[in-house]
Amino acid sequence: MGITVDVHQVFKYPFEQVVASFLRKYPNPMDKNVISVKIVEEKRDVSTGIIYRKRIAVCQNVVPEVLRKVNILKVPDIRLEEESWLNPQERNMAIQSHCLTWTQYASMKEESVFRESMENPNWTEFIQKGRISITGVGFLNYVLETFASTFLRQGAQKGIRIMEMLLKEQCGAPLAE
Repeated sequence: MGITVDVHQVFKYPFEQVVASFLRKYPNPMDKNVISVKIVEEKRDVSTGIIYRKRIAVCQNVVPEVLRKVNILKVPDIRLEEESWLNPQERNMAIQSHCLTWTQYASMKEESVFRESMENPNWTEFIQKGRISITGVGFLNYVLETFASTFLRQGAQKGIRIMEMLLKEQCGAPLAE
């Protein structure tokens, strides 16, 4: 079946400040589920100026204890891979991430973009599309997809709140129209 989660947010801060906050968002005391984020590859294309980064995030296993009775769900942590392409000239950053854990049973993919807002060049638009599908665990497929959908929606909202807090701390009040 599969579940899709869409997020759209406008940060009333310039692109450069929003991207800098995104890149240092985790780990953060406001979200204890993210244990660590490590850059495993980073390179700049000298001809285009695009900066490519690959990061691995380690998160606590948030699957409810009652569902962890199923053997495959008994893992201490969940690993995610994130790749990003930052184009400073065009003021956009594309991000693709996916889950490295449970790949034989679950597919979790997100595609995100930060870009200069068309409303105001001093604002930044964030668009995220996530998709989760779970197979191979019988009747639990639907239960796990429903849990994952709720967790992703709440996580996206929490991520936005963390970004707003970091931006306010580091840059002051949002920019007016």
